[in-house]
Amino acid sequence: MKKEIDGQQIRKVLLEVVDEYSQIGPGYFQTNSVLRKVSKQLGLRGNLEFEQALLTIWHDLFRTGYLAWGHNLNNPDPPFCHLTDQSRKTLENLSQDPANPDGYLTHLAELVTLNPIAKSYLDEALKTYNLNCFKAAAVMIGAAAESIVLELRDTLSGRIRELGRSPTRDLADWRIKKVLNAIQKELDSHKRNMSRKLAEAFEAYWPAFTHQVRVARNEAGHPSSIEPVTRDTVHASMLIFPELAKLASDLKAWIVSDYA
Repeated sequence: MKKEIDGQQIRKVLLEVVDEYSQIGPGYFQTNSVLRKVSKQLGLRGNLEFEQALLTIWHDLFRTGYLAWGHNLNNPDPPFCHLTDQSRKTLENLSQDPANPDGYLTHLAELVTLNPIAKSYLDEALKTYNLNCFKAAAVMIGAAAESIVLELRDTLSGRIRELGRSPTRDLADWRIKKVLNAIQKELDSHKRNMSRKLAEAFEAYWPAFTHQVRVARNEAGHPSSIEPVTRDTVHASMLIFPELAKLASDLKAWIVSDYA
């Protein structure tokens, strides 16, 4: 069976080697040194298809602004290269940054299991983010967050019916803002029955998380300028998403077991 190319794994190892060699110095932080190390770690040598995949991802780091050619004015050209401000920020938290999809998804999986719809939109958000398509990424991560909110809404509505009551009209509304407000109003009235940790997390983070992701999505989906969202805005949404998903999962578990 033909072995498939795992682009995310190649990117992960490549970024790790970039981080390592950029700290050692310009004698190591050069094209051949970096690519040899990655190829050796992943066993790519001798497989043309895999080697070209590595070259494509390497050049993508330059195209998308993570790396730039040259070390200084005495060595301004390849094979020398250097980190950009963007890559420095990414490498500070590489294991969980969306620029490293494998690490990001591993971190997320340690917190929560997404429903299939949210996972599909998240996967596309990661792809578009790493192609510098930030408007598309904002819409995709917003849709993933909305799927999580609707899943929580369905759990809450079902539990309300089990208790012999009728969910409010806003809980069934097609507009996500009304649904969010209805969830918050309903759960606010039952915070006294939550654990202190969950109640504090809900009060502090739920409105902030959902507002940030929703606003970024809306600005991208209803544009009023050429750049309705920035890289930093989308990056923030991507970093917030795992915590939002974990909080929604904790709220679901509480609704099923203790909501009354």
